[in-house]
Amino acid sequence: MTRISYQLYCSRNFPPLEDTLRMLAKAGYQEVEGYGALFADAVGLRGMLDAHVLRMTSSHISMDMIAGDPDGTIALAEDLGIKKIFAPFLAPDDRPGDSAGWRAFGQRLAEAAKPLQAAGLVVGWHNHAFEFDATPQGDVPLDLIVAADDSLMLELDLGWVRVAGHDPVAWIEKYAGRITTVHIKDIAPDGQAADEDGWADVGHGIMDWSAIHTALQATGVTHYVAEHDNPSDHERFATRSMAAMHSF
Repeated sequence: MTRISYQLYCSRNFPPLEDTLRMLAKAGYQEVEGYGALFADAVGLRGMLDAHVLRMTSSHISMDMIAGDPDGTIALAEDLGIKKIFAPFLAPDDRPGDSAGWRAFGQRLAEAAKPLQAAGLVVGWHNHAFEFDATPQGDVPLDLIVAADDSLMLELDLGWVRVAGHDPVAWIEKYAGRITTVHIKDIAPDGQAADEDGWADVGHGIMDWSAIHTALQATGVTHYVAEHDNPSDHERFATRSMAAMHSF
């Protein structure tokens, strides 16, 4: 059964965190996805999650932490109950410039993942749009990352796939079996929602969710994670997106 979660990064501009967790529980969420800035006080975070009967089943954790402190990453996951860890981003200056560099990056991620996988964690990559920019050799970087090791999974961000000019359904079908989690993200019609960077609440944009949901149900996806990079009202986003995902 596919479960619904919420990426807490959506609410970074609406402190305090405990109010956000209370709002999400009221909206019907039972699971959330974390990100690095939340982990300064893992014990306090776990206490807040427990108080609102929420589970942090997945999280974004930086490549530097995954590779540089695997024991700390595993301990953090154990403390918070995290089961899936996704490296989320590469800064522009850190992005390889050719196919060989992207292959090497995929191998680095695969090697860094091994101790975490041995501890029972799912490890993978979360895309933005830049992973679809062809290398000078004509390769798509996301393909090179996925090809590094069959054990690496994807958290496919469907909004960024579309922003990159690709059909989300085609990529879902291409990597069926390798996609464990998806970011359910919608895009506003051209010229709308400029104050929200062009993103929309799930079900209120241009994404073809009927086709996407059908394609996803033929894969091994276990989590739909609602995300909006810059909502002007995170409670509106959370509640409308929850309703839309249930309507799928």
